[in-house]
Amino acid sequence: MRLHPAGLLLIAALACSLGAAAQKAPPPPKLEPVPEPPPPPQVAADPELQPQVTVVQRENETIEEYRVNGRLKMIKVTPRHGRPYFLVADGATGAFVRRDSLDSGLRVPLWLLFEF
Repeated sequence: MRLHPAGLLLIAALACSLGAAAQKAPPPPKLEPVPEPPPPPQVAADPELQPQVTVVQRENETIEEYRVNGRLKMIKVTPRHGRPYFLVADGATGAFVRRDSLDSGLRVPLWLLFEF
């Protein structure tokens, strides 16, 4: 039986690839451990930046005044019967605007783009 030259080439290529596959791969390089991250910086709470809350209890309502740096920023009024409301200082004029909640109404759209 006589082999075709292409068959001899195939056998030789197969023998070479088996020899290369039998060789041991070099070990992977040693990786250094990841260092621990530094601790977050310690920020001291500035008492002047914390809001000071003054609670005034009246016969028919409770009033909470929120001040920052001595300036009145917000008032929460809780009536004995009814829902609480807020009087929030407008940044430009300083006039108080009534709000039934502190929710700004901003809704960020959350669309599902891909699901796996």
